[in-house]
Amino acid sequence: MIKETEIDTKIKFPLKVGDLVEGTIVGLNQEGICLDLDGLATGIIRGPELFDESGRFSNCKKGNKVLATVVDLENEKGSVELSFRYAGHKKAWSDLKEILQLKKIIPVKVIDVNKGGLIIKHGNFQGFLPVSQLKPENYPRVKEGNKIKILEKLKAFINKELLVRIINLDETEKKIIFSEKQIRTEKEIKHKIGEVVKAKITGLADFGAFVTFDKDAEGLIHISELAWKRIEKPEEVVKIGETVEAKIIDLTKNGKASLSIKALLEDPWKKVNEKYQVNQTVEGKILKINPFGLFISLDEDIHGLAHLSELLLKEGEKIETKFKEGEVKFFKIISLEPEDHRLSLSLAEPTKPC
Repeated sequence: MIKETEIDTKIKFPLKVGDLVEGTIVGLNQEGICLDLDGLATGIIRGPELFDESGRFSNCKKGNKVLATVVDLENEKGSVELSFRYAGHKKAWSDLKEILQLKKIIPVKVIDVNKGGLIIKHGNFQGFLPVSQLKPENYPRVKEGNKIKILEKLKAFINKELLVRIINLDETEKKIIFSEKQIRTEKEIKHKIGEVVKAKITGLADFGAFVTFDKDAEGLIHISELAWKRIEKPEEVVKIGETVEAKIIDLTKNGKASLSIKALLEDPWKKVNEKYQVNQTVEGKILKINPFGLFISLDEDIHGLAHLSELLLKEGEKIETKFKEGEVKFFKIISLEPEDHRLSLSLAEPTKPC
């Protein structure tokens, strides 16, 4: 990490293009800014080279000492051609690297948005804050991930200030990636994996339920961790505002928790053999029709699959014309694999279950 105090600005002759030097301002006029380089040479900064990316040379006065980069050893008037642009760029990116390395929290302003996130302005730089790096309470919770609706929700952030961290920096590509959700540090994480908490459902998405617990902690219960049974949408088992008991199964470095409700429930497949056996004929309710077969509910917790080839379809007969969701049919259990939570069925003749 290069700090200004560590940059060697002592003027050494002969000068070389690219040298960073410190000079004293001896003149400011329409032509540019003139510098005295330790009485050994005169330098000038003019035109586009006056642009300072760091903003620290924008209010120069006569007598000020400033840093500049050598871009030409001698111009048409015999002066050393200098640049604030390169010196400012080096200092500005040095400051950004320090913010990244020290994990500093900085204020930024949202100037625009796109479907992927927020366009951020910090000083004279623009960067990007992806949707995935927003705090959970700012995440645009839109059903089915509708990108147009997500964009509309993101537009509400334009002209707002956010507190963020820099999480990725690429000077070559001039890319800066910010994060709002990574403000929390590992030291701020109060919880441990395996801990059981009471969590309040604050939002629902196709992939799971957002929760808060212990006042300010946030997390997600993935749809696969909401119940042992197969569900299509989180709202089948939980609702917004409800408080549930859940187990912390993972913690990210920024304190975001992954939780599970089903981890606290007994696995119904452990005792499935006490209730169901291969070759048994059972009643099953059709939960969902897919091109490859039917998802069948035998009871509240045990669901199985009747493959297309096991449905006694006639040639040319379509699955959706013969079966309807919600119908109850007789099926025969043809395989049962409790360890893999898998049960296969075939359509049976309408006889009484065993």
